[in-house]
Amino acid sequence: MCGITGIFKGVPSGHALKPVLQKMADAITHRGPDDSGIWEESSVGLGVGHRRLSIVDLSPSGHQPMLSPCGRFVVAFNGEIYNHNALRRELESSGKVFTGWKGHSDTETLLCAFTVWGVEKTLEMATGMFAIALWDRDEQTLTLVRDRFGEKPLYYGLVAGALVFGSELKALQRAPGWRGEVQPSGLENYLRFGCVGGQQSIFKGVFKLPPGCLLKVSLSDARNGVLPSVVRWWSPVDAARTALEDCQNNSEMALNNVEQALVTSVGQQMEADVPLGAFLSGGVDSSLIVSLMQSQSSQKIRTFSVGFDDPRYDESEHAAVVAAHLGTEHTTLRATSQMALDLVPKLPELYDEPFADSSQLPTCLISAFTRQHVTVALSGDAGDELFGGYNRYVWVPRVWSKLSRMPLPVRQTLGRMLKMVPSSGYDLLMHLGAKVLPSRYQIRTFGEKLYKLADVLACSSSRALYSGLASMNRHPEHLIRTDYRSGKAVEDLYPVLAGFDQVEWMMLMDTLNFMVDDVLVKVDRASMASSLEVRAPFLDPTVFAAAWKLPLDMRMRNGEGKWALRQILYRHMPRELIERPKMGFAIPLDDWLRGPLREWAEDLLSSLSLSALPMLDTAAIRKLWHLHLKGHGHYAQQLWAVLQLLAWQRHWQPSAR
Repeated sequence: MCGITGIFKGVPSGHALKPVLQKMADAITHRGPDDSGIWEESSVGLGVGHRRLSIVDLSPSGHQPMLSPCGRFVVAFNGEIYNHNALRRELESSGKVFTGWKGHSDTETLLCAFTVWGVEKTLEMATGMFAIALWDRDEQTLTLVRDRFGEKPLYYGLVAGALVFGSELKALQRAPGWRGEVQPSGLENYLRFGCVGGQQSIFKGVFKLPPGCLLKVSLSDARNGVLPSVVRWWSPVDAARTALEDCQNNSEMALNNVEQALVTSVGQQMEADVPLGAFLSGGVDSSLIVSLMQSQSSQKIRTFSVGFDDPRYDESEHAAVVAAHLGTEHTTLRATSQMALDLVPKLPELYDEPFADSSQLPTCLISAFTRQHVTVALSGDAGDELFGGYNRYVWVPRVWSKLSRMPLPVRQTLGRMLKMVPSSGYDLLMHLGAKVLPSRYQIRTFGEKLYKLADVLACSSSRALYSGLASMNRHPEHLIRTDYRSGKAVEDLYPVLAGFDQVEWMMLMDTLNFMVDDVLVKVDRASMASSLEVRAPFLDPTVFAAAWKLPLDMRMRNGEGKWALRQILYRHMPRELIERPKMGFAIPLDDWLRGPLREWAEDLLSSLSLSALPMLDTAAIRKLWHLHLKGHGHYAQQLWAVLQLLAWQRHWQPSAR
């Protein structure tokens, strides 16, 4: 894992780019503390910087930026190519590799593949997570590439007429002429989802290269300050359609296909020249990944979990039981609430765009703790999106089949009635009901979910219903001044896709949006802040295809998600170790905002602080805060998004108009 950055002016540099590139690369030292390098092509005003976290081939042979033996290509690469050894063998058998390998890094393999096969064929054949900057010295073109699912970030834009790019916005902010003006049109959706989604970043004129895409910038483009159109080289929608055409109706064969794909993916991702382990929560996804790791290792796998002093949010006992059964070398971080609270002021520096998924706190804690023991950790991320793990995949079809029969006024009345009971009251009912309810019907934060359901009862379609459930704040426009509101209906944020049923569509929307803009951002920034590489075996194209070859009733069955993964996991461990309510990485945000974080929040919600972002409706936000303090409603998540935005503004001091 590494960090990359660079500048492309398209004209000869009037001064050396190296000092600037060094500053840009130094801004992301945490992504690569082991080595640094710079390549400069002064005749065209191009420079590429690299920070290295050494994982495969720790020798100087893996130093970047790396020049191809033929002298044509220069590459700076962030990520891992998991099948690079297989690619090496294929390159060797092609007879087109004329020089011996200098080392065994995947960067050298990638560079040779670009030389022999070209960019797009190499990308199609490569399995991994990556952000790449490739300079073609013959064609005088710079190609920026991002992996299929967006595991590794890559920002780009024009700053003072020059193309700049980098793994994080921190690097771009060191470029000469950086202005950093907030893009007001993005605030509404940020407040809706708690993250800055899509291609546009929080800053005007700065973009995120979408997953599965590349950007090819010619000398003429750079010279004239033109950003060419993005080219898509892989699409999860197309891959899902192709897989559905080969749907497996034989349950045993389908399960074997998924398991074999996962075994191969896990095996490839266990290759490293540094200590390796895994996150283990005790849930289905991480337990399956760890079980497949342990089955392929002659040594005990190092596993890590985090436990909290609040039992409502503590999964560590479940993780310890699973670890004991699998025989891993397990370590638990006993985290206190104070440890998480101490992280809060540091979040704007870690996430250089506003980010308000509060599970970022435990993710940062477990990442820092894990890095004390290993350099690479495998995770169970993406199991929910691929195999149907979110409650909404069950809720939406059931709820909509009943709601659609009710007149809209009746639904609106029902929504108001649901909110007559405080959310804490519903939580108490669920707590009492847990004594008799089967585990699959036990829902944590039941009150919050019912309040969200109340908000979406007025939806006109199942697509709008999903959109509301996927939103952190269903009405973010209420927190923005009228002249900055988009006026768009929430369902219009999601495209209609032909050929997929209701649940399949939701899973794809989560893969394209929530996973990319929330889950993967959270994990990348939290882990890289501690120089920890996190790998996700579920995000392998073969695993993705195997998941989409499953009939829908093998992903969800009897009101329960991830049926196929459960059946595979039961081959490795007893069912009773896994059957429990889904928890996830949550924190007692309501209590903290009324208690230990209240002073921090009050400071950020002052009139002076709010005036720094004139797009916000100060009165509406202050009203929401007072309602929360009185316990009149469930507004912690909405307020967390506002607070993280204000904390980000205070830290980075962007211009706002």
